[in-house]
Amino acid sequence: MKALVKYGNNPNELEIREMPIPEIGLDDVLLEVKAAGICGWDVEMWQHKMATNFNVPIIQGHEFCGVIKETGKNVKNFKVGQRVVSETAAEICGNCPQCRTGNYHLCAGRKGFGYGVNGAFADYVKVPSRCLHIIPDNISFEHAALTEPACVAYQALVVLSQIQAGRAVLIIGPGPIGLFCVQVAAAAGAYPIMVAGTEKDSARLETAKTLGCDYAINVSSQDAIEFVKSKTNGQGAPLVVDAAGNEHTLRMALDAVAPGGQITKIGWGPKPINFSLDKLLSKAACLQGAFSHNWPTWQAVLAMMENGSIKMEQMISHKITLDNWLETFKLVEECKVTKAIIVFNR
Repeated sequence: MKALVKYGNNPNELEIREMPIPEIGLDDVLLEVKAAGICGWDVEMWQHKMATNFNVPIIQGHEFCGVIKETGKNVKNFKVGQRVVSETAAEICGNCPQCRTGNYHLCAGRKGFGYGVNGAFADYVKVPSRCLHIIPDNISFEHAALTEPACVAYQALVVLSQIQAGRAVLIIGPGPIGLFCVQVAAAAGAYPIMVAGTEKDSARLETAKTLGCDYAINVSSQDAIEFVKSKTNGQGAPLVVDAAGNEHTLRMALDAVAPGGQITKIGWGPKPINFSLDKLLSKAACLQGAFSHNWPTWQAVLAMMENGSIKMEQMISHKITLDNWLETFKLVEECKVTKAIIVFNR
């Protein structure tokens, strides 16, 4: 089968290769991949910007869906031919307190598709049946492939944040996760919903307006803090979502959050910050980390997709084949893509 393989732990060591079709175990299914989303993490792996090395060669891709082609002997709840979408926790220990309480996404032994085990930028992928969810009939494969980033937003805002109808939310970073946060905040009744980005985010800021954003803030030409205060009676936002993750956006979040408010940090920022967090103390605000998702979140998001509360088509700016991965990865790196989907047409 054809697959996009990271074959080394240096930048640009990624290429299409012929790989064997995976052999499945008793509790697995063999999934024929129909669509897969390109995540910023995939681009980071391509340029090897993370602080860890991988067990290479490994097939990338963790946002995916498809059709079941084969089931293991122990699989009872799924059958060949079903349209399914997969969670990302490919391997978990199953015995730790996190796994036993349903928080398996926080298992210390967790390995994810596309970096811990072989992922879905390929014709076929082996998936534990516990990861699967049925795709509602009115959702296309291209849309279902984006369930995972939508789940990241839902987990951050609904499960982990104190979001309330009629109260302001500031979302920093209009990337795919930030745009899904806009939609979840809108579904929760938050108001006003403000989104902050830079000049290079101009197109994404315009997209945010079509998804429920009330005010788009271009921080390259506007004072974001003054703007937020002008819309919140000088108090700041009760909830600030940092979907970008760098030092500058966390500082902005500290300045923008209201006294007694909450900052939920989704975006990763591997570099150390170089400023005091005392403002968090003086405001008695909460800094909450958000990571991944679990079964209840997936079920909730699929229901929201089915009833139209979460929209996918506006999120997709590029639909490509696997052969076009390189030019598309470059566009993602340059922030010229909202979301790109690899479509597998056979």
